[in-house]
Amino acid sequence: MKKLRLLIWLAIMGIIGLSAWMVYYAKTPLNIRPDAQEITIQPNSSLRSIAQQLVKQGVLKNEWSFIVLARVLRKESYLQAGDYTLNKNINPYQLLLSLNHGKSTQGSITFIEGRTFKQMRERLAKNKAIKHSIQLLTDAEVMQLVGKGEPHAEGLFFPDTFYFDRNTLDTIILKRSYEIMQTKLAKAWEARDANLPYKTPYQALIMASIIEKETGQASERALIAGVFVNRLRIGMRLQTDPTIIYGMGDDFNGNIRRKDLLKDTPYNTYTRNGLPPTPIAMPGLASIQAALHPAKTKALYFVGKGDGSHAFSSNLAEHNRAVVKYQLKR
Repeated sequence: MKKLRLLIWLAIMGIIGLSAWMVYYAKTPLNIRPDAQEITIQPNSSLRSIAQQLVKQGVLKNEWSFIVLARVLRKESYLQAGDYTLNKNINPYQLLLSLNHGKSTQGSITFIEGRTFKQMRERLAKNKAIKHSIQLLTDAEVMQLVGKGEPHAEGLFFPDTFYFDRNTLDTIILKRSYEIMQTKLAKAWEARDANLPYKTPYQALIMASIIEKETGQASERALIAGVFVNRLRIGMRLQTDPTIIYGMGDDFNGNIRRKDLLKDTPYNTYTRNGLPPTPIAMPGLASIQAALHPAKTKALYFVGKGDGSHAFSSNLAEHNRAVVKYQLKR
């Protein structure tokens, strides 16, 4: 009986000691250096493999303590793979909960209004959280994967910030942006003003891209749209510099010369009537709305004042005076 009591007492003390150690271990900060660290847990990893990965990445000093904690708390079957950002003061219990709930680090990318598809691809290529697959593909080949096989990708993607799990394919992100643009454009087209000089939503998208590039102040979008719509209605050429610049491509060095205005290209709206063949940039929703709800104005001209705003004129004489005032004398 004495031996039995001794064994029971030793067992109780052992349980108390183990419990005390577990509480101490679970609540003691890991003191990660530097202040935060990104870790990766590989897919299909066992508890032992996860512990080994944490040791290898400098998060844990040994495997067995973490393994014991996970098994006692019955968390070993629920730990998830992924990328995680750990703060400096995280403790083993918090780490276990993070792995249990799959609170992995997300990647993000922002596509900006007014940027071209070329710039969009460059931004994708520089994002280290993305799994890259389109570097060697042409724009047309990319569109075969993410769109409906359109030959030109320009303007077909919606500018926004997109969040995703790390190692998401670039084509998946592009497809999300593409589908959002198609949805928003179709909805905006259905609610458009009557008697606009566009035959298709795509033509409205082309106009929206021009408005996006011409607008310096958001409040002027509808007015700028009104000017271009007025020109289309009377058969006047759009004569907008951003289309010239887009048509020049890599030859544009920051200045438009007279010979550039006279050189005929599909995007030269000084030499050709109507809209260019494709959008020239990625328009935002505000520019799409402006294209489909232009301001009621008599203006046919506008010139930059130098502060991002424009002076609008309804005739050439008035416009020429504005050019002298805001451009030649500035």
